[in-house]
Amino acid sequence: MTGLSAEGAVMGADEPEVRTTAGVVRGAGQASGSAVFKGIPFAEPPVGALRFGAPVPVRNWDGVRKAVAYGTPPPQSAAFGMDALVSGDAVDEGDWLTLNVWTPDPGPDAGLPVIVWMHGGAYVIGMSGLPEYDGGRLAREGAVVVVTLNYRVGIEGFAHIEGAPANRGLLDQVAALEWVRDNIRAFGGDPGCVTVVGQSAGAGSVAALLTMPRAAGLFGRAVAQSVPGTFFSPELAADIAREFAAELGVRATVEEMGTVAPRRLPAVADAVGAKGGAFADRWGPTAHALIPVAPVVDGEVLPAAPWEALASGAGRDVELVVGHTRDEFRLMILLRGLTGEVTEDQAAVALRTFGPGGTASGSGGGDAYRAAFPAASAEELYELVQSDWLFRMPSLHLAEAQIAGGGRAHVYELLWEAPGMGGMLGACHGLDVPLVFGNLGEGLPALLLGEEPPAEAEELSRFVRAAWTGFAAGEDPGWPAYDVERRSVRLFDAKPAVAPYPEEVSRGLWREHVFGALPLLGG
Repeated sequence: MTGLSAEGAVMGADEPEVRTTAGVVRGAGQASGSAVFKGIPFAEPPVGALRFGAPVPVRNWDGVRKAVAYGTPPPQSAAFGMDALVSGDAVDEGDWLTLNVWTPDPGPDAGLPVIVWMHGGAYVIGMSGLPEYDGGRLAREGAVVVVTLNYRVGIEGFAHIEGAPANRGLLDQVAALEWVRDNIRAFGGDPGCVTVVGQSAGAGSVAALLTMPRAAGLFGRAVAQSVPGTFFSPELAADIAREFAAELGVRATVEEMGTVAPRRLPAVADAVGAKGGAFADRWGPTAHALIPVAPVVDGEVLPAAPWEALASGAGRDVELVVGHTRDEFRLMILLRGLTGEVTEDQAAVALRTFGPGGTASGSGGGDAYRAAFPAASAEELYELVQSDWLFRMPSLHLAEAQIAGGGRAHVYELLWEAPGMGGMLGACHGLDVPLVFGNLGEGLPALLLGEEPPAEAEELSRFVRAAWTGFAAGEDPGWPAYDVERRSVRLFDAKPAVAPYPEEVSRGLWREHVFGALPLLGG
């Protein structure tokens, strides 16, 4: 092995080494001269005196640190069996804040565009080590450096606890982006050409980062895939946190919550989320949606809800790609065991709760949806209104807010239908993830593609990856910017096309709705 250069990087055939600001890391060589570095700490473990605090820069280390295994994930909800993927002892040690770097050219002079991926998971699950997030193919074929990371989720990352900063999970993401700014050149990346990309809760994170003062200047472009409309007011978040604490028999303070082992907290959030309907009179649609945590519009870390902030010009200097899938909520219907089982009463409750005008009062959008979709069945209405409330309209409105604030946005919709499970899920939530990374046979999302992904999936993935990496390199993504007159969007299908935004009926229903921080009812 040759020594490190003054700039901080050297390439060996199998064990490339890079000097970071905290010390030297040794990764692993991959195909065609590329390399991967896994489990690099970007902050100190948030346990002990640092529990529920803002992330603290990692301390320097001596010698060479192996970077060949993913770091320990943060505590996970039981959703999708994610809690079984981590050991309790390892979780309690708190070494959660790590990141991974895939680079096709690990040298300080390469100057490649950088993509930083924020995973989804409803803010309660998610880890960078899942096989669907392997960035090797995206980096190698797209000539970009790919960074993925762990950030605190669930109660550790987002519960509104007295004495703790709000939105600790978002602060973790900012710390990771600061690490990228300070270190990525040594891995072949250009710190002046950084694009943040996220899906679902990761897209909500991207929307928040666009408007957070602490994230200003850390990235120049952003891609938000299926932005959730769930942002909490401090009053709502504090009320939910009190229920978490009540489950544990403590108060919702740093001192008392800090006595509870990290491994115990996800089950508490799961329990409160599962009985959310009991709190509908206080939490409104949040209770019905079974959502226990989300970013909090606290006025400091997150000064305003993304739609308001972007409309005021907060992100005008960041070019944005934003979109959603056509059948966003269909996967959730399956997971709830309601496929083919949704009743008229369930549809009526969903329409009252989630329709425009119903998010605070429990009434509003039902009649409008029935009139707009007269041939729709109960299940179709149930799916449509929740697809719109949770993902489709928040994503569209984010683009419109960006434009209103003087910025540019490119909008897309994924129409291509997943062939797995007999095609029953259509263009469902999460289908975009394997298409972006090109990992069509790996991880949970790849189950949507069937045992043998069709050639059509490979071709569409190649098209999507080219759009994302081209955008990250400073180009347009391959279709015109959105404007409120022509409303041109990219339709990702077997044969991608550019056409007017296809969900025009829903757009009309939600035209006057203002997305913002969900309130505590009666609070």
